[in-house]
Amino acid sequence: MTVLTQADAGPGHAGELAPARQGTFGRYVLSRCLGALGSLAFMLVVSFFLFRVMPGDPAKTLGRGRFSTPEQLEEFNKAYGLDQPLPQQFVTFLKNTLTGDFGISLRYRVPVSDLILDRMWPTILLVGLSTIFATVIGVWLGIRGAWNRGGKFDNFSTGTSLTLYAMPEWWLGLLLIAAFAVGFGPIPGYFPTGGLHSIDVDPNSVAGWFDTARHLTLPVVTLTLAYLADYALIMRSSLLDELGEDYLTTARAKGLRDVQVRNRHAVRNALLPTTTLVALNIGFVVSGAITIETVFSIPGLGLLATEALSVPDYWVLQGTFLVASAGVILANLVANLLYGLLDPRVRT
Repeated sequence: MTVLTQADAGPGHAGELAPARQGTFGRYVLSRCLGALGSLAFMLVVSFFLFRVMPGDPAKTLGRGRFSTPEQLEEFNKAYGLDQPLPQQFVTFLKNTLTGDFGISLRYRVPVSDLILDRMWPTILLVGLSTIFATVIGVWLGIRGAWNRGGKFDNFSTGTSLTLYAMPEWWLGLLLIAAFAVGFGPIPGYFPTGGLHSIDVDPNSVAGWFDTARHLTLPVVTLTLAYLADYALIMRSSLLDELGEDYLTTARAKGLRDVQVRNRHAVRNALLPTTTLVALNIGFVVSGAITIETVFSIPGLGLLATEALSVPDYWVLQGTFLVASAGVILANLVANLLYGLLDPRVRT
């Protein structure tokens, strides 16, 4: 009996196999997109009821005792839709959210969507740069440490990564402020202690860009050091698992040099868990950015949420929670789709 493999098949057979692979990947993409939509729907429900069960009356909190009559209190509740039944409030909330209307801030008296758009870019800049630097440096440390397992570099990088992993972000940020912003001993205080721009510099000019980079240096370094340990340790562990596989021995037997075996074969497969970790860590980096923005007084979404807690400004808290949650869900969706492209086994 003759077995016809894909390699022996002619163009007709190859053309018949391609639609099957495309259909499998299409179903995979559809299932992941439906899962992301389900997560978004669940997040909307949690966001609505979470801030409705928080202690405190928004009207009394904002009024600080200034609402002397029930009519004034009723007028406030009517203006913010708090006089409606809870199911009707939920329907109104869904309609407004889908149109980008998150309500009016109790503290700033401006639309919450305008506040979020104004504060979003500093957070994206901080989280994006930190994630890129932490991933690149962490992956490089993991690759070099695993390829020279037990060496001086491996022991030093692993020990340093574990030490940084155990440090809270805010404490590490305060150490960097004390050392490089305030100055410590012979080290001069060069970097700003906080803020995103200097008062006397136009942020849209070339000088303003360099000024912004100087203000972001310590916060970005803080988040990078706090999260690169994850990527370094996972990459090191994944690569060590790959080093014992038979296909690497086959590659060496074909005459490939060690650097080619590492980069072409071992590293590619070891990168798969790290790809997933990058997306999963987005949520942790965003939560870490809240403390870092507070420590360094960066006007981003994290500092906005912290300021909203002091009122409490329910609509700002609800809007920032929605945006942050949607960003994490989107990042995980992108990682799932990318993982399906990198590893065909995931699609089946």
